[in-house]
Amino acid sequence: MVDVLTIAVQAIIISALYALVAVGFTLIFGVGGVLNLAHGASITIGAFAAYFAMTSYGLGIVGAFAAAAIVPAVFGGILYLGVIRQFQDEPIIVMILTLVTSVAVEAILVTTQDATSYTLPVLVPGTVDLAGATIQITSLVMFAISWLILIALFLYVNKTDTGRAIIATSMDRKGAFLVGIDSGRINLLMWVLAGALAGLAGLFLAQQFGGAAWDMGRTPLVLSFAIVVIGGLGSIRGSVIGAYIIGTIEVLTVNLVNAELQGLMPLLVLVAVLLLRPEGLFGQEVETT
Repeated sequence: MVDVLTIAVQAIIISALYALVAVGFTLIFGVGGVLNLAHGASITIGAFAAYFAMTSYGLGIVGAFAAAAIVPAVFGGILYLGVIRQFQDEPIIVMILTLVTSVAVEAILVTTQDATSYTLPVLVPGTVDLAGATIQITSLVMFAISWLILIALFLYVNKTDTGRAIIATSMDRKGAFLVGIDSGRINLLMWVLAGALAGLAGLFLAQQFGGAAWDMGRTPLVLSFAIVVIGGLGSIRGSVIGAYIIGTIEVLTVNLVNAELQGLMPLLVLVAVLLLRPEGLFGQEVETT
């Protein structure tokens, strides 16, 4: 018998994590107009940073969150300043460079780590019973934190001067420059912010799916691309809605159809959206709602 409540809870939680993954991806595209194929590497780096913070340095849950955010944020900043900035007007070159970076990160992890997967300590142990469905407390915490981050991001973009500068840069970089906005600083901020969001998503995905692995960023990267295309490249709101569409379809596929088709269904949805509405659900600029 199908447990509708359990499926619904799974869909809601995993979709929130996918939204956290996709928002950073769409921020970089919305502002810089480039696709960051090293986004999956940032996810992996965040998961491993959290793992070592908790196991090697005994920093606990606070240290895990700090490491998962800070280390990939620094990685994103260095990647932008050291490599991307000089080619930011060449999207194909940026795609190649970020792809090479992602492969390099995976190669380093493969050659330096002893195990294929590392199980992170549970952030918050225990379970709760919700109308007959047993839910891990960690899952609820991850869902709540994901949405707190998403809401904070919406408020940041809507209510601050920097947020308005982000919107202006995404709409017209030359026009933004004419009114005194430093597009280079805004782009750097987006790469750092996207790295932090991806790293936290990596921590959550490692908790959700059993551990940190050198190739764990690959599937989220593909899903991120599908999500932001469905929602509209550059649309924050579209990314969140796209994440819930993809997350729900994935959970339904696993529970009601066949788990082996889990990765195929989002791609079929992506193809359908490209055929019926190529611009996505919400257009192609960074939106504030």
